[in-house]
Amino acid sequence: MALRLGTIVEALGGELHGDPELQIAGLAPLESATSQHLSFLSHPKYQQQLAASKAACVIVSPQMQAQALVRGSCIVVDQPYLYFARVTQLWRREHRQGAGPRIHPSAVIDPAAHVDPLARIGPLCVIERGARIGAHTVLASRVTVGENCVLGERCILHPGVVIGADGFGFAPNGPAWEKIEQLGAVRIGNDVEIGANTCIDRGALQDTVIEDGVKLDNLIQIGHNVRVGRNTAMAGCVGVAGSANIGAGCTIGGGAVVLGHLTLADGVHVSAASVVTRSLLKPGHYTGMFPIDDNVAWEKNAATLKQLHAMRERVRVLEHKIKETNQS
Repeated sequence: MALRLGTIVEALGGELHGDPELQIAGLAPLESATSQHLSFLSHPKYQQQLAASKAACVIVSPQMQAQALVRGSCIVVDQPYLYFARVTQLWRREHRQGAGPRIHPSAVIDPAAHVDPLARIGPLCVIERGARIGAHTVLASRVTVGENCVLGERCILHPGVVIGADGFGFAPNGPAWEKIEQLGAVRIGNDVEIGANTCIDRGALQDTVIEDGVKLDNLIQIGHNVRVGRNTAMAGCVGVAGSANIGAGCTIGGGAVVLGHLTLADGVHVSAASVVTRSLLKPGHYTGMFPIDDNVAWEKNAATLKQLHAMRERVRVLEHKIKETNQS
């Protein structure tokens, strides 16, 4: 299952310093790579690992070429991490097992749904009436695509994804709740990847929209009528409440929460475990969390935080008194 080093460079480019006939048996991080592995250096701060690595060849930037050559073979490219990503794609193509049937026999597809002839539908998938699946889109096992939901081309949906379950909509009726029927759908663009067990709810009246190039990790919840802009990426366990509007090119770290009806501008980056409680209308990096601490210390600090407003008012009174004293 090895791949010739020269074959990689011929397919992807880059400047090879080393033997093109060298056989690469796998891909690995610097610290665990052996003499049969191809690895990469994505940041200069890991150059000590580069020097110690036993990798057969390392992908590096021009700035790290001299250090890499002292160690051994290297491929020099402007963006090593991006190049490594493309090597993984090449590796998958070269070593892919037989694809099996285009539509698994256990899949359930409504006669009124449309599945492009180039799409692939995995075991135990359910595609409901009026749903549309675009070309080269792949549904892994147990994916559900609800009524009238649309998936574009070249999408990947990992096991357990649910597209188009009802959004969480209920009107209070005394001590009970009255269901608001969710009459919209979900529209997903091209080149979208959705991680395992992620759920995207259908809209109440208008559609929930996931634009081209969006990448969603595992166990993400996208509420009804949310809009996610092009090429935005979210890490695992993010929760986005209904009617939030997230711009293009955003990143949201794992476990973060975006409250409903808020707007995030293009290019907003939210740290992991943050809670977004207001709209963020300027691009930038935002963090909103209380640092972890010993529980006793945390409780004392939390109690102090509850007194901040009163403390602020007392400080203002003192400042005013000092100002009057200085003026007299």
